[in-house]
Amino acid sequence: MILSDKKIIAEMKRGNIVIKPFDIKNMGGNSYDVHLSKYFSQYVDKTLDAKKHNKVKHFEIPEIGFVLKPGQLYLCTTVEYTETHKHVPFLEGKSSTGRLGIDIHATAGKGDVGYCGYWTMEISTSKPVRIYPGMQIAQLIYYAVDGKVERIYTKKKNSKYFNEDQLPREYMGWKNFDKKNF
Repeated sequence: MILSDKKIIAEMKRGNIVIKPFDIKNMGGNSYDVHLSKYFSQYVDKTLDAKKHNKVKHFEIPEIGFVLKPGQLYLCTTVEYTETHKHVPFLEGKSSTGRLGIDIHATAGKGDVGYCGYWTMEISTSKPVRIYPGMQIAQLIYYAVDGKVERIYTKKKNSKYFNEDQLPREYMGWKNFDKKNF
């Protein structure tokens, strides 16, 4: 079940959902619009390796905008810091973003109960498109959980993607590889 706008606000008052900064103008009937931060990164190497830490270069996009290029993968973050203590958050692209040919999260839109941080988005585009810091880029949707959650994200040993600062987090799956198997 997806939470309605009234339920999201009620859960915020209880402290079960945190969105900072929060502005009621960004609330939809069952979602909250989030905004593009100025913080971006791109991988340095042309070929990525799932078994190693792939280095990234961080950069900031200026107020006058930045042109996304097809065939490139960009990592960026939301302006909003969020916490979700009892619900499953999903970050989905907005239809207006999709109409510009921008893809948000090819595979990684679901968060876990207990996630706290800025959302890192994987962005690509089919055409060159100019984007701007602060523009609406995606929306958060919250699902109710049926049953007690035993493995809260912040308590899992292999949790890797806490975003307490606003820099985009690169791939960290290499930490899960068992070195004995190579």
